[in-house]
Amino acid sequence: MESRIERLCVERGLKMTGQRRVIARVLSDADDHPDVEELYRRAVQLDARISIATVYRTVRLLEERGILERRDFGGGRARYEPTEHGHHHHLIDVETGHVIEFEDPEHERVLKAIATRLGFDLVSHRLELFGRRREPQPAETAAPKRAPNGTGRRP
Repeated sequence: MESRIERLCVERGLKMTGQRRVIARVLSDADDHPDVEELYRRAVQLDARISIATVYRTVRLLEERGILERRDFGGGRARYEPTEHGHHHHLIDVETGHVIEFEDPEHERVLKAIATRLGFDLVSHRLELFGRRREPQPAETAAPKRAPNGTGRRP
């Protein structure tokens, strides 16, 4: 069965070699925005003949054809996701590099309103939030203990 990235490659006239098919499948199955080195690690488990150079060339080709989007979430490595991934935004954990995808209709509404107010039709936008997971906070104040007489006051 063809992966969605394989299908896009064929639709856009790319010759699909066996190694490109493996890389396309790994990308289609990924849900974590892998970088090239991680793609290579996953692809070589499926086909030991794939070289890191092949992965770099394939990723660059897929990016040039509009099949993949490059994301820079910090950390010095470009990460990738399929362009046909639906409209969404990213929250990046600066400590772990973990990427959380989210949608927010309220955010979309505000951006459209801003564009309209400034005399534009919004055609595209991108939101990437960088954060650090909060430590669990202790309860602010424990509820006052009731006095034995039930009044809340000590006799």
